Amino acid sequence: MKRDYYEVLGVSRNATSEDIKRAYRRLARQYHPDVNQGDSNAAEKFKEINEAYQVLSDEQKRATYDRFGHSAFEGANQGNYGGFGADFDPFADFSNFGDIFDFFFGGGTQYRRERRPKATKGQDIKIEITLEFEEAARGVEKEISFSRTEICSDCQGIGGKKKVACPHCQGKGEVRHTQTSLFGSVVTSRPCSYCQGRGWIAEDLCSSCRGSGKLKKERKIKIKIPAGVDSGYRLRVAGEGEAGENGGPPGDLYVHIKVKPHPVLERKGSDLYYDLELSYPQLVLGDEVEIPTLRGTEKIRIPAGTESGASLRLRGKGLPDPRIGSRGDQIIRVKLRMPRRLTLEHRQALEKLMELERVENSLEGNGDNRKQSGVFERLKEAFNRPE
Repeated sequence: MKRDYYEVLGVSRNATSEDIKRAYRRLARQYHPDVNQGDSNAAEKFKEINEAYQVLSDEQKRATYDRFGHSAFEGANQGNYGGFGADFDPFADFSNFGDIFDFFFGGGTQYRRERRPKATKGQDIKIEITLEFEEAARGVEKEISFSRTEICSDCQGIGGKKKVACPHCQGKGEVRHTQTSLFGSVVTSRPCSYCQGRGWIAEDLCSSCRGSGKLKKERKIKIKIPAGVDSGYRLRVAGEGEAGENGGPPGDLYVHIKVKPHPVLERKGSDLYYDLELSYPQLVLGDEVEIPTLRGTEKIRIPAGTESGASLRLRGKGLPDPRIGSRGDQIIRVKLRMPRRLTLEHRQALEKLMELERVENSLEGNGDNRKQSGVFERLKEAFNRPE
């Protein structure tokens, strides 16, 4: 059976961190394996001293040990032979060599008052959801689920059935210690390690949260996503993050939006783009065609003489801007659709039209017939290509 850690170091349960350090240094020098080579009893004693100091020198570990004893550390690696753990530095609390010298040989005492734990806001939570293009365009209410730490409802975050005044600090939340030296008495104050500076402890451990005061739970909420959001948009939901510390408020939930692309419409900001392929007769003579929009299929009029590469703008047919509420446009990008096959009748008609255009250009004195009849030349080349 393990000895009490305070007994191992020869200090009382009300000992300050300075008392514990002094006791450890004294015993470590006495039982160190380098000083007692070949003495297995000294080696075991040193290991026991090291284990006790690693727990009692840490505020959180000490508070846990004070409440639950050795059972709280069963299975944990408290140390190893002849030295210290990977994250253990016995000189960490000393800022220079003078501090170490004072500690070992009783030099000047430094006054220090440690702050009591403050109420702090809980951690934020980040999740990502994916929307269909139409959902992002119109806006949608979504139910989302996520995991977060909440205050235990059974004990209201206390960790037990009720609060009682801490017996170590008499409910003050701090412990004072007076040291006397050649220069007089110095009073030091630090948060009580037993109650972690709160001034109270929980009586009768809560069976739901096992004394932690918190539980991990799955939560479902509904959120409203404004119309017009795009991938990269971030929505903040206040107060839906992790529970706070020491009575602090919970953190926030940040929902990162990802939007699936539309099958035929291209988005650029709040504007939508659609590529419309038309035949040469449609461009020359004009036509009425159907195009897809956010509100379904819509008929538009193609003016006669529209050139390939031209753009037609439909005002207010784009996406709303979630920041300012204005709506973008839908832009129709017109492209010439080159036919893959041509009947003899169609070919003769196009050749006749090309001949008429050449005659017209000749009468107008324009020698650059290739430039004027470029469309016909491209049509001719397209149909003379081998299959």
